[in-house]
Amino acid sequence: MKSVVVLVLFGVLYSACIRQVTYIPSLEDVLEENPRLQRVLDHCRDDSLKYEAAVFLIKNLPFHFTSDAPSMDAQLKLYEMHSTGRYYPEQVLDSVVRKYGRLDVSELKQTSDLFISPDYLIENIDWAFKVWREQPWGKNVSFETFLEYVLPYRVGDERLVSWRKEVYEKYNPLLDSIRKLPEAEDPLVVSTVLFDSLRKAPVYFTGLFEPSPHIGPKVVDWHSGSCKEFTDLLLYVYRAVGLPCAKDIMLMRGNRNAPHSWNVMFDKRGGFYYFTLLDNMTAPGRPDAYWDPKGKVYRETFGVNRRMIDSLDTAPECLHPTFRYPCMADVTAAYAGKQNHTVCIPEERICPAAEDGEILYLCASCKMEWIPLAWCRVRDGKAVFKDVEGMMAFRLASYREEKLHFHSDPFTLDRVTGAVRFLSPQKEMENVTVYHKFPLYLDGVSGRVVGGVFEGSNDRNFRSADTLFLIKERPVRLFTEMPVAGADAYRYVRYRGAEGSYCDIAEIAFYASSSGSLPLQGTVIGTSENALSGYECAKAFDGDPYTAFSCSKPDGGWTGLDLKKPHIIKKIVFAPRNRDDFVRKGDSYELFYCDGDWKSAGTMVAQSDSLAYRVPKGSLLYVKNHTRGHDERIFEYRDGSQIFW
Repeated sequence: MKSVVVLVLFGVLYSACIRQVTYIPSLEDVLEENPRLQRVLDHCRDDSLKYEAAVFLIKNLPFHFTSDAPSMDAQLKLYEMHSTGRYYPEQVLDSVVRKYGRLDVSELKQTSDLFISPDYLIENIDWAFKVWREQPWGKNVSFETFLEYVLPYRVGDERLVSWRKEVYEKYNPLLDSIRKLPEAEDPLVVSTVLFDSLRKAPVYFTGLFEPSPHIGPKVVDWHSGSCKEFTDLLLYVYRAVGLPCAKDIMLMRGNRNAPHSWNVMFDKRGGFYYFTLLDNMTAPGRPDAYWDPKGKVYRETFGVNRRMIDSLDTAPECLHPTFRYPCMADVTAAYAGKQNHTVCIPEERICPAAEDGEILYLCASCKMEWIPLAWCRVRDGKAVFKDVEGMMAFRLASYREEKLHFHSDPFTLDRVTGAVRFLSPQKEMENVTVYHKFPLYLDGVSGRVVGGVFEGSNDRNFRSADTLFLIKERPVRLFTEMPVAGADAYRYVRYRGAEGSYCDIAEIAFYASSSGSLPLQGTVIGTSENALSGYECAKAFDGDPYTAFSCSKPDGGWTGLDLKKPHIIKKIVFAPRNRDDFVRKGDSYELFYCDGDWKSAGTMVAQSDSLAYRVPKGSLLYVKNHTRGHDERIFEYRDGSQIFW
């Protein structure tokens, strides 16, 4: 028999990419590779359901593995230290790297679960069945749901350690208050009660740590990381107490440069609801209410999707790695709801042309790369993808010789109507003004100035104040200049933050002349007693738009100047608190437009908070900061504005 390890992890090597069913190892194949696994079957032989569960796990072992390296210990230290809540992620990185080094991804090795310890599998099976059968809600968790969303011994590619007993003993008591009630027979009711307890614990979110293998069950104690870690945390806890829990994923998030995941809980009829420890979520939600632009959504499964493999009917090495041995199921339709669309790309838009029956991939953007989200076979010259949600930019590609080959210009899909609009560069050129490199609504802070007001008064406590300017819209550039109409003079001027804004503001300057370049000077005043450490009132007047004033309380904050004598204010310039995604003076930038490949429109050093370029009209664009930063995103230029996708 050919080696199962080679077959599964590296693909069957055929002489040509002809259509044929992908090889799937049988139970006998796996047992031949690791005869010790027969002990697991023997242990479960007297219990028909346990035996079937053991067969399920063993047959799917070849599709799972541990990723590990000696330097992985340093990565774990990041999450452990961050979980104390005493340090910013930047401080954690600096401290851990200096003391322990950093994860070396070149060291990562994959160890197939084919050679898993039989004792580990037996312990996992026994504990999974214990909680399934002893809990009142277990009677309404079907065996099929149990297999996929309670039984699995791992949640990703983490190091394998025993976890069920410890997590069960820690969290099962949280359910004592409901366990004897009639409602406890509904897994959704119990799941909601558990979620209500879990969400009250502190979370230490960061997306700053570099991507790595899953960190394992210690995440249950640490409550630290990004969406991946918090999704894993809930998987461990829910499965440990016998509640089915799944992970739903976007292979690439619709408006960012990373995948995204969250959790799913089930009701007694098999319906499901999404939930997460992030986003200040207070209760599980219906999937069609999930707001993120998604494109495609998949549910991770332990079992390989044999139906998808049969449909692909292609040698593994001829498929993109995402779809070679997919342990996932398409659940897009449930999330898209009424906004679920079929995308049909006509023959004239597929260039170069694809052969009949050829597989094309629907790809989403990750910076200047493209990530396959779905596949279809070309029929009658057309590419048709079912169950797609819009508000995203896509592109078609084939996969040959371990590389994507593009077959279309980028195009957008309208979320409501499903209309397809291509972003094809035209012969006509247009002027483009770039103010930022990433969608500002995602930075979490720049929009807090909306509703903020600039005021003047001759009373230090502003008991009588006049409005100089009210901010009604999120700024589109780093520095916003506002003329002030009025003839009254004021000794005291200030910025008062809107309710809930923490009075976040990076820079303020008041001018006595509408054409003046020198701002008025004075003594800084304000609610200094409420300022966060390092974010004092004076930060709004230090000339640096990358420092900021920020209050510890959401309401009541303000900062301003005592000008010593009254002045008529003719102009105000301000910068919102920001994540450094605006164009930064002195940094080197390069603008690219998509014309087949990414083509450069030139490199320049920013002389202000904007960049001026000339590019083919209708192009998809991308601006790269060669000096610093990593948040960059594709956009188009329409009606004088940057529209990010």
